[in-house]
Amino acid sequence: MWSFETDADYQADLDWVDQFVLDEVEPLEFVIDNPLDHSDPVREALIPPLQQQVKDRGLWATHLGPDLGGKGHGQVKLALLNEILGRSGFAPVIFGCQAPDSGNAEILAHYGTPEHKERFLQPLLDGQISSCFSMTEPQGGSDPQVFTTSAVLDGDEWVINGEKWFSSGAKYASFFIVMAVTEPDNPTYQRQSMLIVPAGTPGLTVVREPHVFGTHSEKSSGHSYLRYEDVRVPKENLLGGRGEAFVVAQVRLGGGRIHHAMRTIGLARRALDLMLERAVSRTTQGEKLSRKQLVQEMIAESWIELESFRLLVLQTAWKIDKYHDYKRVRGEISAVKAAMPGVLNRIASRALQVHGSLGITDEMPFGSMIMNSFSMALGDGPTEVHLTTLARQLLSRATPTDGMFPTMHRPALAAAAREKYADVLAAHGRA
Repeated sequence: MWSFETDADYQADLDWVDQFVLDEVEPLEFVIDNPLDHSDPVREALIPPLQQQVKDRGLWATHLGPDLGGKGHGQVKLALLNEILGRSGFAPVIFGCQAPDSGNAEILAHYGTPEHKERFLQPLLDGQISSCFSMTEPQGGSDPQVFTTSAVLDGDEWVINGEKWFSSGAKYASFFIVMAVTEPDNPTYQRQSMLIVPAGTPGLTVVREPHVFGTHSEKSSGHSYLRYEDVRVPKENLLGGRGEAFVVAQVRLGGGRIHHAMRTIGLARRALDLMLERAVSRTTQGEKLSRKQLVQEMIAESWIELESFRLLVLQTAWKIDKYHDYKRVRGEISAVKAAMPGVLNRIASRALQVHGSLGITDEMPFGSMIMNSFSMALGDGPTEVHLTTLARQLLSRATPTDGMFPTMHRPALAAAAREKYADVLAAHGRA
């Protein structure tokens, strides 16, 4: 049976989250520079008490199973929760599901040693520290064929050398998960391995922290340009087997992509809500903007795009819950990932336009929303790659025709129909 209803108990939780994010979380943006900066006394005074409220409510890190302190709610429930959390960049931290920590925690849970779990995983799950995922490189982005950062085993230690670009969460990280070439003679996707590098390890330096265009220059972008120069870590810091980095990475990437999409729904809905508010509030040329047909068209198109995207995300989440296999839902995840930036960009752009000159200033959030859409089109694999992945999945299921013409060629279909019903046609003089 098909149902689009949320059970009453969980809906009560969602209602609580909605009000909690509005009243307690969204204001944090104006008094804290970065939610991951544990050295900020204001951050430490305000965020941990809110995290405790979430824990008391049983909504902390619900993407994790009970063995890791989460509820294991599944992707559909996560989608409904993340739609609300997506309104605020601070909300994932308050609810223990922020990137890149959530993905790194899953890697450590699957591949970490007991010591790794005690030293890195548990504090990460408790919200006491943050982490960094260090994969892409300045000379080739996320293309593994051109990765040059290497790790060579020297006795009981790995020695890492190379540079990494846009390493997420580096500035405030207590540890780094870095992908490095350890098996250079293997096939392309079996050359890399994953290693833990604790913060402060000699030889690991931040070259610079590029600021994302369109954001406040004084605030951290959260993505750093890193250099590894003879960085030494114990051989036990290997996560997974040698050459298995891409197997390890899939633990975090499949869920990460769909979670980003879930939160994007909340961000796009915020843009639509602001557009609606502006339309019924602003008067120009003697009437409300809501009376202008072109504004009505912008609103209607935005709603249709948002609801269509939401249904695609929820269906994909449902399939993940059903099959428990990200590979089986790979095409749907790629579709969600490819659609996400365009939906946010178009809705935020329309909202900006309806707000006029105010919309292009930093006094409204539309500029950062639009820039965020471009980031989404690049992070976790470019949109073009995901479109190709989806197309290949669809093409692999297609069956070629054996005949000269397509299967829906009308003359051939008409001939087949006449042959099938020849007796009936003859009996009525229409042979």
